[in-house]
Amino acid sequence: MPKLGILAGGGELPARLVAACRSSGRPFYVLAFEGHTDRQLVEGVPHGWIRLGALGEGLRLLHAEAVDELVLAGRVTRPALSELVPDLRGLKFLAKVGASALGDDGILRAVTEELEAEGFRLVGPESILGDLVAPEGPYTTARPDAAALEDIARGIEVAKGLGRLDVGQAVVVQAGIVLGVEAIEGTDALLARCAGLKRKAPGGVLVKMRKPMQDSRVDLPTIGVETVRGAAAAGLRGIAIEAGGALVLDRPA
Repeated sequence: MPKLGILAGGGELPARLVAACRSSGRPFYVLAFEGHTDRQLVEGVPHGWIRLGALGEGLRLLHAEAVDELVLAGRVTRPALSELVPDLRGLKFLAKVGASALGDDGILRAVTEELEAEGFRLVGPESILGDLVAPEGPYTTARPDAAALEDIARGIEVAKGLGRLDVGQAVVVQAGIVLGVEAIEGTDALLARCAGLKRKAPGGVLVKMRKPMQDSRVDLPTIGVETVRGAAAAGLRGIAIEAGGALVLDRPA
């Protein structure tokens, strides 16, 4: 099997990829990001640490480890340019793509092209963990009523607009009112913020969708148990995601 390089952010997904490689005997290497990757993830596994912006060092480590395929997984909070300390290769990359004018999708697309130009083959997490792809249909005995379906439809409309602007992937809608949209803070913070904005009406819904023209190998909308807990704590009735276009961590739970 080709050696897999896991570019690991925070959250549960990188750990699942490590476990899958171990169980299948696939060779792998974790490239961890200072301030973003959980340190427990790399205990006892082949890994290296870099800071965001150290593109040259990251490429050097991946080539030195003879990595063939790469997967991007986990949360990485995008810093302001003033917070980055890029190396020479990172400076050339930022100058080429004009990073200050790009959103997350634009940055990821540029990073993907740069990695492929180096000879790495980019794969999506679902190619390794195929059971994570969201299937069609409800996952529980609960079913959305007419009001919830209207909120979902409104959420899809707004989420598509957000995606076209490369802003975020998630929106919370209640009784037709948009309570909040996801930007740089992420879904968990969006849900926490919306908890205090709930109307005196039946609970709303969280809608997460991939952005139009998004590369399906990177940054697919992802939900897990913590997302469900956050939605419940915010007083929402449910969550809607795109069948075939989102990842669900630990679906039975």
